[in-house]
Amino acid sequence: MSTNGSRTLGINGLGRIGKLSLWHHAGRKYFDTIVINVGREVGKSFQDILHYIERDSSYGRLDSFLHGYRAKPVITDVDEAGASLNINGVKVKILQNYRNPKDIEWAENNANIVMDTTGRFLDPSLGADAPKGSIRGHIEAGAQKVIASAPFKLKEGVAMPEDAVTTVMGINDGEYDPLKHVIISNASCTTTCLSHMIKPLIDYFGIERILSASMATVHAATGSQQVLDRLPKKGAGDLRKNRSIMNNIILTTTGAAKALQLVIPEMSTIGFIAESVRIPTATGSLIILVMNFQEELNTKPIRRDMINSIYETAVTVNTNGYLMYTDKQNVSSDIIGTPRAAAVIEGHETHTRTAAININLEHVRGIDKNILDTIKDQVTSIQVTQAVIYGWYDNEMASYVNILGDRTVSIAEAMH
Repeated sequence: MSTNGSRTLGINGLGRIGKLSLWHHAGRKYFDTIVINVGREVGKSFQDILHYIERDSSYGRLDSFLHGYRAKPVITDVDEAGASLNINGVKVKILQNYRNPKDIEWAENNANIVMDTTGRFLDPSLGADAPKGSIRGHIEAGAQKVIASAPFKLKEGVAMPEDAVTTVMGINDGEYDPLKHVIISNASCTTTCLSHMIKPLIDYFGIERILSASMATVHAATGSQQVLDRLPKKGAGDLRKNRSIMNNIILTTTGAAKALQLVIPEMSTIGFIAESVRIPTATGSLIILVMNFQEELNTKPIRRDMINSIYETAVTVNTNGYLMYTDKQNVSSDIIGTPRAAAVIEGHETHTRTAAININLEHVRGIDKNILDTIKDQVTSIQVTQAVIYGWYDNEMASYVNILGDRTVSIAEAMH
């Protein structure tokens, strides 16, 4: 916020998340002014930046996105000399001088809250003077709060600084302490969807009944992938990242399992595996979640209808709109632009299977041999139900940027 009572938001980076965040806040109008740091010259003139801002291959034109088919142009008052414009009544200023966060003119432009959408500065343990830049540099440059639009990345063995926190709206956003936390990670689109899929199940069954879990995200392409095959850089370990996303299904990795433990700490007590597959679509992704539950005596068996009813109830109880449930048969394009939905549960495809698992107690760690000798039958049987749940998410605008916008506004509100 600024001294005159107006609200100013800084955005570092104008890639996918930066640009769509600009669209979001131009429509939301909570901030009077948005200052965007591009950090370099773009194209041949200032008009080339406007051309990029007003059009998008996934979501169409900015004016139609904001106001539908009757929309009129929303970019006005363009001042090339001052590198400023107006979008839908919101003042926008473009900065092009510096790429290192500590040098960006946040203080001069009254941007007390900054979103870093570059994906480059994700280690909150680094000082502001780190040679290649640091997210803390934004603080030195005048910001009071910085929000990273990606999960933190700390070196092995380095503890999370006390003034940094990872939150997902609707899951653990209350963990943010405005008097303590300066740097906030909004996690990732996949972690956001996954946490909203898992939390209702933990709340209903309790963590102790979950034996194990795994997920695979069938994920749309991202800007880090190649359009055509490319020769790997020196030291590259994953050759698939250099293959054409237009022509391939590409196996890759995801940090969702590690980030999930930051927002739902109970998940650290069970085995969890997370995998990712990239496919040649622009946006619209899917999580396939597999959960193994222990059945208990004198409790209702876990079946498909029970799982779906848990989600249907969660939707009615948590009215923030972050979780949706549908019995319709969707495809990925149906989910693009779904307002505020972190996860859309595809109830039509929920499946369960219950089976008896035999366990030889001799092979179970921690059981004293003297106790085993008193047990006549050392092979016991338990009932385990495996549930498969599908959750859609628009990994760009709806499932991530809109919720990132909520996180940003909530932090700004707490700064008053």
